[in-house]
Amino acid sequence: MIAVLRQDATQEQIESLCSWFREKGLDVHISRGEYQTILGLIGDTSRIDTDLLCGLSIIESATRVSEPYKSANRKFHPQDTVVSVSDTVRIGGGHFALIAGPCSVESGEQITTVAQAVQKAGAAILRGGAFKPRTSPYDFQGLGGEGIKMLSQAKQITGMPIVTEIMNANQLDLFEDVDIIQVGARNMQNFDLLKELGRCGKPILLKRGLSSTIKELLMSAEYIMAGGCEEVILCERGIRTFETYTRNTLDLSAIAVLQERTHLPVIVDPSHATGAARLVAPMARAAAAAGADGIMIEVHNDPASALCDGVQALTPEQFAAVAADVKAVRGALGLDK
Repeated sequence: MIAVLRQDATQEQIESLCSWFREKGLDVHISRGEYQTILGLIGDTSRIDTDLLCGLSIIESATRVSEPYKSANRKFHPQDTVVSVSDTVRIGGGHFALIAGPCSVESGEQITTVAQAVQKAGAAILRGGAFKPRTSPYDFQGLGGEGIKMLSQAKQITGMPIVTEIMNANQLDLFEDVDIIQVGARNMQNFDLLKELGRCGKPILLKRGLSSTIKELLMSAEYIMAGGCEEVILCERGIRTFETYTRNTLDLSAIAVLQERTHLPVIVDPSHATGAARLVAPMARAAAAAGADGIMIEVHNDPASALCDGVQALTPEQFAAVAADVKAVRGALGLDK
């Protein structure tokens, strides 16, 4: 349920009303806009009489929300959420960010070389996998804690905030210097992990599962937000269909649908979606034109020798060209802020 307050509602009246809701066993999410304050009521609202609420002097309107996701729902939070990363980068609400780096961290020299190259080309955030969930147990699984240390060193050299994937909650202590914690597609419905991340105090980048619906993605975001984390970034990275010419099928319509239904930022990963370096540029341009809040691209200084997913990685020079294209598309559409 959402309750829209009148503009002349005093802080004392609001606090009194919130206390009353909490006595009824409800959690209250307060969203303050420039012209309106909205109370989002989470829990069993069946005992709350909508007509009674509307009769209160400080209530303008009250509406029951049918969708099962509450905190992530735009009805609860009409304004776009802007995620601040390391006090230097913003994502959402018109703020756009390029995220780039290798699929996996292979050495300190490699990650630093790539970081400097993508930063020069316009990337704001450095990505790199330290823990790698692989389909085969014989494939390279990442460097683990050592990989995170190498990412941190690249961060110190370039000043770029870093994002890397977590596999389970037991690894959280290793992520102290990580600016954004990524939940991969395979872990999107690892609800125990999502609950822990909701309490970790860091922005979370949540990737859509291989065969997950938009509603399921939003429910996973709800798990994180229910733990107290309001800085969640959603990532469309392609879904599994019957098509075999691409690694996955990039669902660009998800950008518009998500932005209609949630206030959370939405970014796109064309590298994992297509699985082919030659397809990254056109899909990145398309994502920018569709209004994505960011794009995440795999970049390797020597893709042919990459230990993981080299076939979909761009060279630094190719990334620079894509970054320029994305900037041009956003500029032509008046999206730059």
